[in-house]
Amino acid sequence: MSDNLRRYRAIREALTQCYPGEISGRMDQHLTTLAAFISGIVGSKSSQLPHIAAKIPDRAKPESRVKRISRWLGNEPIKEEVYFLPYAEILLHCLALETLVLVMDGSGVGRGCGALMLHVIYKGRALPLAWIVRQCPKGHCPEALHIELVELVRDLIPEGTQVVFLGDGEFDGTNLQETMNDAGWLYACRTAKSTVATWEDMTFHLDLLGSSIKRGMLIELKEVQFTRDAYGPVMVLCCWAKGEVDPLYLVSNMSVAEEAIKYDQKRFRIETFFSDQKSRGFNIQKSHLEDCQRLSRLLIASCLAYIWIVYLGSLCKTDGWQSIIHRKNRCDLSLFQLGLRLLEHLLNEGLSIPVQFHVTI
Repeated sequence: MSDNLRRYRAIREALTQCYPGEISGRMDQHLTTLAAFISGIVGSKSSQLPHIAAKIPDRAKPESRVKRISRWLGNEPIKEEVYFLPYAEILLHCLALETLVLVMDGSGVGRGCGALMLHVIYKGRALPLAWIVRQCPKGHCPEALHIELVELVRDLIPEGTQVVFLGDGEFDGTNLQETMNDAGWLYACRTAKSTVATWEDMTFHLDLLGSSIKRGMLIELKEVQFTRDAYGPVMVLCCWAKGEVDPLYLVSNMSVAEEAIKYDQKRFRIETFFSDQKSRGFNIQKSHLEDCQRLSRLLIASCLAYIWIVYLGSLCKTDGWQSIIHRKNRCDLSLFQLGLRLLEHLLNEGLSIPVQFHVTI
């Protein structure tokens, strides 16, 4: 049995066994193509359809395989709500025993498009939960899209779970803050030094705080009315870490400034996802797709592939594979790279291939 066939069969079995609902005949066909898609992306480390098709175990001609997955990308009934969110919900239930740290950010995908994405942090990586793809690869998304994504994921999280939301200066809108407050989430978002705030009847721009501190210092203001809309009360803080060029400004509903700063340091981990999806992994930026819906469906396959590979990387840590495929005394590889190496080892040695689209704490 070829490596491509073994990889595909393992993925196909996991997709159907892990799906939480009933699988109809048409849905079974869609999941079969999705399994082939995931297998082809991982096998080729590419998001270009000819490269993916070359790693799909099918007796059809390569051109026919390309048409098959291209039709799947253009099939309107293929929606994230059906073919990705059920797996994301299982993932969140597995991680909800601890505080869920969510990070929102955007990145260019395909030709002329950008994806606004919400992730959950897991052991130094950011695992995708939901996204919105739109025309316009650069620039900020409307706040309404931020809220739409938060409300989509909010419905997937088990009741009573503690959630912390992180974002850069794009995500400091007061309507988004109110949405997170209504959900019972904590948040710490970066904000601009030009933001207006009112504290103890004094209105000022936040750069006034930045001009008042030196490196290694922290200014914390509570009961602040944020922006000219006077949203609040919130906590605003300004800190200037050693080694940083400029001060950092945060707005938060947390009660302790140090806690907000500690969580903000996890925000950059979303960049690991984008680099793994691009130059260090599946090269999604080279897909040549320019239609938002087709790109969104491509993300279904590439994000499930990513979660699976990170799961394999976590097995390296828990099941002792690291000393076999890498080093015994230390590890210089991310969970994603460890997962790719473990998969290659399992294929080379003819061993069974574990597939899951969730991880454990």
